[in-house]
Amino acid sequence: MAPKWRELADRLAEKIKNGDYAPGDRLPQIRDLVEAGEGSKSTVHAAYKALEAEGLVISSRGHGTTVRQQAPLKRLGIARYDKAKWRDSDEVAFIADRVASGRTYRRNEQTQTVSRVKAPASVAAAHCLPVGAEVYARARLVREGTQPTHTLTSYYRPEHVEGTRIVDPSPGPAGRGGGFRVLYDAGYEIDHMQETLFARVPTAEESQLLQLLPGEWVVELHRTTYTANGTVVEFAVGVHAATRFAWTYDFKVPDSASQEGETR
Repeated sequence: MAPKWRELADRLAEKIKNGDYAPGDRLPQIRDLVEAGEGSKSTVHAAYKALEAEGLVISSRGHGTTVRQQAPLKRLGIARYDKAKWRDSDEVAFIADRVASGRTYRRNEQTQTVSRVKAPASVAAAHCLPVGAEVYARARLVREGTQPTHTLTSYYRPEHVEGTRIVDPSPGPAGRGGGFRVLYDAGYEIDHMQETLFARVPTAEESQLLQLLPGEWVVELHRTTYTANGTVVEFAVGVHAATRFAWTYDFKVPDSASQEGETR
């Protein structure tokens, strides 16, 4: 016979799967279930911890226990950087992901800190600077509702962004069109970029910040953004909760042999 906490967890899981509790809904307070005769405080707590370990709910101080979004966000590849989105409208890259996923975005779902720091080795190498040279670091934590999805820290040369909204720590994107639009207005139009992805075990700090499930990995993104003449105007490092994104790339398949033939 299953323990009482397991029976309660199974009943609640069934309600979640049936849609009785929708994504974002808050489950009853522990004391309410205790008063309803579902078991002791420790029984209900164990049931909630089991649901959290199974990826069905997320618990946070001040927000209680809520049902997780089960469908991952589409993390677009090439399409998220379409110039028409950030140059000609208010849309920034990660909002393009929300739109493609049929999700909404609220301004308070992104917070950031901006600081002038000494460039770590990877940042210095990307910007062709000596290690320890000063750069601006714009570090963001992005949420969907109350659930963190990823962090992204962009590093810039001071001469590219000094006095712009990129170095303004106000909540939300750096104005209309975000950082790419700010760079465009400053005379640094982005032309191409390189992205490198790899999966790894999170640090303890990342697990806490992203509210990761036990055993959940992260996907780390390194993005280098160039102008047409090869100037690096941004080097970014993102840490994404692995189960909260589906990475989508849609692109024309190259034919280098055909291109070589055309140039002969």
